[in-house]
Amino acid sequence: MTRFTDFERFADEVARLRGRMRALYANTRAASGLAEMELTVLTAVVNADTAPTAAQIGRSLGHPRQVVQRAANRLVELGLASFEGNPDHKRASLIAATDAGRALKTADHDRAQAVTRAVLDRIDSAAFAEAADRLHTIRSGIEAYLREEDR
Repeated sequence: MTRFTDFERFADEVARLRGRMRALYANTRAASGLAEMELTVLTAVVNADTAPTAAQIGRSLGHPRQVVQRAANRLVELGLASFEGNPDHKRASLIAATDAGRALKTADHDRAQAVTRAVLDRIDSAAFAEAADRLHTIRSGIEAYLREEDR
């Protein structure tokens, strides 16, 4: 019973932390003028080594492809991203950031870095490194379980 209780406590802390992280960067996100999902998709596109599809972003972030596609459509409307042909798939366009999209993301990143520095003044960065390593291990285990369930 203790392991299950520990798991529940962990899940509760992750949910609460996600809420606090959203609140922590709410002002920087608002300054971008984008909705949260739009900024999330723009971030994924700007940070990608190669232009991704909506489905690839969705799988990576755990969001439905349709939600990512709506955000990508809005980014294209705003001139922050463009759709490009995908040599591997006729219907799944690649999403690429425009110069305006990269500039907006850079400005957002700079604002977020100021918040990050303020947090790091209060919490040792080693605590984040350790937590990230542990969360990666947990996420990898959950992903393995989900892959097995999909079979």
